[in-house]
Amino acid sequence: MEYFNKGKRGKIFLEGSIAIKKGESKHILNEIKWLKELNKHKIGPKLISSGKTYFKYKFVKGIFITKYIEDGNKNKVKKVLIDILKQCKVLDKLKVNKLEMHNPYKHIIIGKKIVMIDFERCYKTLKPKNVSQFCQFLISRNIKKVLDKKKIKIDKRKLIKLVKKYKESYNEKDFRNILRTFFLSK
Repeated sequence: MEYFNKGKRGKIFLEGSIAIKKGESKHILNEIKWLKELNKHKIGPKLISSGKTYFKYKFVKGIFITKYIEDGNKNKVKKVLIDILKQCKVLDKLKVNKLEMHNPYKHIIIGKKIVMIDFERCYKTLKPKNVSQFCQFLISRNIKKVLDKKKIKIDKRKLIKLVKKYKESYNEKDFRNILRTFFLSK
């Protein structure tokens, strides 16, 4: 087993294609709980086994979201962002708040698949904010500049209005309007 990385609430080790996250039991047990639930919906890294202060999961090879947005071509970036928003929608539908979606720099890995990681702070809520937080990330100054250079235009005011409407209903029609705003345009 070799050391790989350290986060705020744990350390990651590698054993071949398996990652092992170790940390305080409170955070580890919460993440295990959510990975078990979210893996049923194809969200998160595939959980393999767990204990009180660790869990093993299939290691996710890839690059972080920001680097992908900067380096990827326009059409691939659009597809990835749509996929992430759809995963956020599933989380919202499940009434799960992931947190960090307004600042997902190290929480989304793009490889063969698009995988969200780090679910130790997840919690159940009647008003989840995954779609709205990810939209907030997309209209943040730095990311918007990169998207503008790729000719992925976002009408910030319109998007904010649509996100507010979506947060009132969480329905599919309002979600589709968010996607149409900028991802499905030319």
